[in-house]
Amino acid sequence: MEGALDYNMVSIVIPVYNEEESVPLLYKSIKKVMDATGLNYEIIFVDDGSKDNTFSILSDIQKSAPNVVAISFRRNFGQTAAMAAGFDHASGDIIVTMDADLQNDPEDIPRLVEKAKDYDVVSGWRKNRQDPFFSRRLPSMIANWLISKVTGVYLHDYGCTLKAYRSDVIKNIKLYGEMHRFIPAIANWIGASFTEEVVEHHPRRFGKSKYGISRTIRVILDLITVKFLQSFSTRPIHAFGSPGLVLGGIGFLISLYLTYEKIVLGYNIGGRPLLLLGILFMILGVQLVIMGLLGEMLARVYHESQDKPIYNIKKILRQD
Repeated sequence: MEGALDYNMVSIVIPVYNEEESVPLLYKSIKKVMDATGLNYEIIFVDDGSKDNTFSILSDIQKSAPNVVAISFRRNFGQTAAMAAGFDHASGDIIVTMDADLQNDPEDIPRLVEKAKDYDVVSGWRKNRQDPFFSRRLPSMIANWLISKVTGVYLHDYGCTLKAYRSDVIKNIKLYGEMHRFIPAIANWIGASFTEEVVEHHPRRFGKSKYGISRTIRVILDLITVKFLQSFSTRPIHAFGSPGLVLGGIGFLISLYLTYEKIVLGYNIGGRPLLLLGILFMILGVQLVIMGLLGEMLARVYHESQDKPIYNIKKILRQD
């Protein structure tokens, strides 16, 4: 990308859910690293409806740290919503995201920020990932390959939360579902530049992973949505119109043939299953063109509307 970024502030956004043991250690580690850089920075913790003492600990940290923002959700809305809230309240020219479980290394943040001088999105790559192979790494490898193939944006590690974004890019991307992992692909559609940077990855020290099979299913469904929006968001009739016209055309030809048999040959077609099949195909064709198109466009408007946020904040603690 041409030109270097003259940044004045770095915002570090951290979604948190039941991480009372990790939060104090993470804050101290980030503070040590960022103070050494001489950069202005803020740390935005977004408590995603934790059931333990996470937000109480964050409140204590915020009282003594003017550059810490602590946001509390009324309930668990998910990691994407937590990131969206962090982006909305970030004031930095560069926004860095990371996990709160101490598996991401704050030492990598300055390198990602430096890379953001030349790229809009800098994605972390956990090349030596410290997670169980069959339960975490293998499904992640398959997901990364699938997402890269479907979106056309090839990254080794879509699931790595440690990323750096230019704020003017990330603040113009609407997030919902599990869409945070697709940000590089979405940013690429609007012309943003991106790169990967190898980052450290540590074994989990406290608690257990929040990811399960249900999350995988949601990711697959969101991938289908992403592909549709990528290919047909400005021309959705192409997605539903083609199969609709094919089915409707087949149904019309069947009906035309049966009409010929009835009028010209004098056959009785009232009880023939082929008549029902022809009518069914024509109805399905019309439904694909009209009902499917309206449904998908309404869903898009619903999710991207400013009138219904994807999270609800209970409390915000910040210096000002």
